Amino acid sequence: MSKAYPDQEIWFLTGSQDLYGEETLRQVAAQSQEVAAALDASGDVPAKVVWKPVLKDSDAIRRAMLDANSDDRVLGVITWMHTFSPAKMWITGLDLLRKPLLHLHTQANVELPWDTIDFDFMNLNQAAHGDREYAYIATRLGLARTTVSGHVSNPAVTARIGTWVRAAAGWCAAQDLRLVRFGDNMRNVAVTEGDKTEAEIRLGVSVNTWGVNDLVAAVEAVDDARVDALVAEYEDLYDVVPELRRGGDRHESLRYAARQEIALEGFLTERGAKAFTTNFEDLGDLRQLPGLAVQRLMAQGYGFGAEGDWKTAVLVRVAKVMGAGLPGGASLMEDYTYDLTPGAEKILGAHMLEICPTLTTSKPRVEIHPLGIGGKEDPVRMVFDTDAGPGVVVSLADMRERFRLTANVVDVVPPTADLPHLPVARAVWEPRPDFTTSSECWLTAGGAHHTVLTTAVGIEAWEIFAELARTELLVIDESTTRRGFADQVRWNQVYYRVAQGF
Repeated sequence: MSKAYPDQEIWFLTGSQDLYGEETLRQVAAQSQEVAAALDASGDVPAKVVWKPVLKDSDAIRRAMLDANSDDRVLGVITWMHTFSPAKMWITGLDLLRKPLLHLHTQANVELPWDTIDFDFMNLNQAAHGDREYAYIATRLGLARTTVSGHVSNPAVTARIGTWVRAAAGWCAAQDLRLVRFGDNMRNVAVTEGDKTEAEIRLGVSVNTWGVNDLVAAVEAVDDARVDALVAEYEDLYDVVPELRRGGDRHESLRYAARQEIALEGFLTERGAKAFTTNFEDLGDLRQLPGLAVQRLMAQGYGFGAEGDWKTAVLVRVAKVMGAGLPGGASLMEDYTYDLTPGAEKILGAHMLEICPTLTTSKPRVEIHPLGIGGKEDPVRMVFDTDAGPGVVVSLADMRERFRLTANVVDVVPPTADLPHLPVARAVWEPRPDFTTSSECWLTAGGAHHTVLTTAVGIEAWEIFAELARTELLVIDESTTRRGFADQVRWNQVYYRVAQGF
């Protein structure tokens, strides 16, 4: 069974103590290995689960946490108190831990052996109160963690653990993310601005700018043979309109789009970057705004933000990592316009060019149309409708003393009618709980107009990610009310101001 993160690990740490004797500790080790093996074998858990020897004292716990911190393969650690593990010996180790933490509240057996149970059994199987002792000290230390209760044979348990692993992978991806901005953000736009230094402190992402003509030079240096090969790939994978195909009167525009893709990927690879931004107001000597190239790079897992919006580029990259190996996809998105038919309201999301084809299982059509802004040649782009199904729309905004994630659970639906004159990829969705509540709450939150739409991972992954990042998250879903949401915004304002200190 292949794992979505084959080169990364989750360490399984079991707590006990020397009080119970060697025989009991041998049973603890054997049973905890069985639990770890069950998790590792689960198709829900997308990284290798590695069992570590039972931890019985503070020195061993401290060393295990330091080792986890220093091992780049480790996405996070799962802890389980098989017996009673006095929690004071966990203080130093937990305080040192810098990797995501999941507290698994489980036990070796599913059912109690009612007719044979004795006190030896009780001494061995003490997680019911051993985990409470451990959770107390984790809470007192203020640790960001996820708690999952239940037996590992239960698919609901492994599904939740798998979601945590995905959120941990997204968090770890942000920790060493390098992002290239070609130029600055769109002039006079507020929400795409942000504190890049604070982003590196809070999220780990390094955001830096290169002149767009650095990219121009890379485009001009692309070898024709590589362009030939990539154009052939386009014509094989997509429904390329005749005018762009070999022999068509606009074929050179497709070739230039291929040059842009090759140059962009090489530029990012050379700098170890997994996310980038462009800006139609700052194209230098580029002949066209990158469209097809951006769509293709997002499909490969790169984060992208338009108009210099680096915060959305970060979200797209995180969503790509969290959704690895799952059906569906993730893309830059923008709420563009509405269908306000009473009782059937819908949001039409799109962008000028740059919507990722992982959102569709259909064969995209590659077309060329005027852009109308930017003052450059007509850009090439893929056109398609996003597949129907559940999704989440998420934005990241700078609220001065903190970043705020705003998320809306949505249902992507087919367009009400064909869109023969809309020359861009698009998504249509019905926001939960309804259009009026959703839009009014989003505006109350100050959520951004650029977002990531993900159809691969749900809201729970974003809740875990926000906890790991210690970043505010406001969720709009089927249970949201305007009054309750407005109160939450006010309460959060007080909490995060106080939590910052004076």
